[in-house]
Amino acid sequence: MDPKVLIVDDDDAILKSLKRGLELEKFNVYTANGGRNALDIIESDPPDIIVLDINMPDIDGITVTQRLRKKNIQIPICILSARDETTDRVIGLESGADDYLVKPFALQELIARLRALIRRAQVIQDNDQTITIQGLAIDPQKHLCLQNGEELKLTRKEFELLYILAQNPNIVFNRKQLLHKVWGYDFAVETNVVDVFIGYLRKKLETNNTARIIHTVHSVGFVLKT
Repeated sequence: MDPKVLIVDDDDAILKSLKRGLELEKFNVYTANGGRNALDIIESDPPDIIVLDINMPDIDGITVTQRLRKKNIQIPICILSARDETTDRVIGLESGADDYLVKPFALQELIARLRALIRRAQVIQDNDQTITIQGLAIDPQKHLCLQNGEELKLTRKEFELLYILAQNPNIVFNRKQLLHKVWGYDFAVETNVVDVFIGYLRKKLETNNTARIIHTVHSVGFVLKT
């Protein structure tokens, strides 16, 4: 079945262009002309993935993402933005988005990223093994992570990143490996998304003076140590 993609943008020309391009690549595409319209559509007919512009006059892309994640709607979201500042990328990802693509971009890059996100959306769901390690209990079926009995509120990508590291304790992963395993990228991409999400995880795991378990190996990558 062709993946269902919802494109959200207040620019009709962009909507039409992206719709045409994605349909040629066998995506089932429907569109929303703003954040409010998008939320209504997602409620009634959830897509497999969302392409979401960040700047819209009614409800912006960041707010749309936050509202969806607050409802525990974990549909993969790729944010589009003309802003290329690191802080903007961090804000977009911190809101719960799975990827952030800067305009202008090549259609083939967007297509590659969407396919990667769709592939990855199924991987954790297909696992059924609960991992217990370093005071953590990570249940992929319930998308639940407990730390010393207390639930940690993790986004989809935070959960997937922690799950991969916990599956492979004391094994160092470089950024390229994590981009492939967690984000599904099997192509070259310039992004600091791994470092950003490692930072999110540490912030949530290290409350109340809890010792660090995810460590940086200088010039190599990251490891969950036991």
